[in-house]
Amino acid sequence: MRQTTISRSTAETEITVEINLDGTGSYENDTGVGFFDHMLDQLARHSLIDMKISAKGDLHIDDHHTVEDVGITLGQALTKALGDKRGIRRYGSCLLPMDDALVRTALDLSARPFLIWDVDLPTPKIGTFDTELVREFFQALSTHGGITLHVDMLHGFNSHHIAEAAFKSVARALREAVEVDPRKSGDIPSTKGAL
Repeated sequence: MRQTTISRSTAETEITVEINLDGTGSYENDTGVGFFDHMLDQLARHSLIDMKISAKGDLHIDDHHTVEDVGITLGQALTKALGDKRGIRRYGSCLLPMDDALVRTALDLSARPFLIWDVDLPTPKIGTFDTELVREFFQALSTHGGITLHVDMLHGFNSHHIAEAAFKSVARALREAVEVDPRKSGDIPSTKGAL
């Protein structure tokens, strides 16, 4: 069963994440942060990972704790749903255009978290959303999902397009990486025998 539910409760946030790696990209995301919900919807739709995320956070302070803690919890859910990672493709990549934006993602579900983030969001806000939180989300996802994640912006001048291209690009790369490889469905994709 490549699906799981993870809950995280702190003094700052209460979060529940349900995912199904073998889904169709259905989503029901409610974090109280409109633009972030829109990005999570893109992540689900384009990864084909069914996603239901509920978050209640200290939004009277700002969106930071909610966005970061969703990244943490989603990363933990991915790790749990992948189990020993037997049979997965492990690697994924995507070059994704969205109008003026072009974003490249390459990732490895290696259990060795590392984020390379070469993305310049030219405005400090998208609506009321702090653009610096895009990186914070992917840092938390990478760390708690055990993902080596490289995200590079090749072109772009519209912050909304760049951020959305980043989420969609990561989603497509994740879709590829979590898929079961029919040629090696019983094997762990590493010469070490473990990931």
